[in-house]
Amino acid sequence: MVRSTRNHTRPGAEKKRHSEGEARLALLASIIDSSDDAIVSKTLDGIVTSWNLAAETIYGYKAAEIIGKPFSVLVHKDRPDEMVNILKEIHDGHRVEHYETVRVKKDGTTIQVSLTVSPIHDASGDIIGASSIARDITERKRAEEQARTTSQYARSLIEASLDPLVTISPDGKITDVNEATIKVTGVPREKLIGTDFSIYFTEANKAREGYREAFSKGSVTDYPLTIRHKGGRLTDVLYNATVYKDAQGKALGVFAAARDVTAQKQASQYARSLIEASLDPLVTISPEGKITDVNEGSIKVTGVSREKLIGTDFSDYFTEPEKAR
Repeated sequence: MVRSTRNHTRPGAEKKRHSEGEARLALLASIIDSSDDAIVSKTLDGIVTSWNLAAETIYGYKAAEIIGKPFSVLVHKDRPDEMVNILKEIHDGHRVEHYETVRVKKDGTTIQVSLTVSPIHDASGDIIGASSIARDITERKRAEEQARTTSQYARSLIEASLDPLVTISPDGKITDVNEATIKVTGVPREKLIGTDFSIYFTEANKAREGYREAFSKGSVTDYPLTIRHKGGRLTDVLYNATVYKDAQGKALGVFAAARDVTAQKQASQYARSLIEASLDPLVTISPEGKITDVNEGSIKVTGVSREKLIGTDFSDYFTEPEKAR
């Protein structure tokens, strides 16, 4: 008995499978062409075999112009070995991911791209080519460079100040300092960053209250504090602080500048000692006729404490107020 070896697959089933295969290929082609990324395939010799719509937009070449041509026309002259090295990685079965490089468009201008290149296998599993997905990152790189330039400019402004400058996060941690801050604290920049702003002052609680007030009110002016150098030296300062925000108005931190008033404070203390050295009553009076300072002699002669004298009308302590005015 002889058995038939003919294929008994019905023509209808074969046609259906063929139709389904074509539908899958059409869907894949549609997905590739709808991508915003340039999707290109090439042989292991670097000859372009497919080119999607995004590749036309990004590189400027129509598919008909570039398919069958070497991909090297897009490689920058300063990187002659780049394509060879990438295809060698592919030939060895490796995948190249997020590789940032420069490509030359049809019009001669350059763009920056991020590449992911993968091997293409045939039905037997052999590597026959490479598929690359490229994303145009020119604008992102330009924005990053602008941000770096802005940051460097801001940094140079900060360092140009002779006054201690510091930026503080919402939780009170130091995020940046200038050289003047390093000098006044005696602590290197890398050790200042990330530490609590308040620990470098003789009154830590008062320092905390200061930056909290800045966050709540938006700014503080002439906030008095005393910085303690790690060697023990004290520096009297007046802080001016302002909240800085992002584009959405969210508070990112506080920018604080300290003005060294040690010399002024010492001069004030010296003047105070001269005033107190006098046995005669001495008084300073504002243009409005209010007492702004007194010495011990004035306290004794009036019988009123210093804190109660300050701010009152000078003429109130005389038998003839009008004449005193």
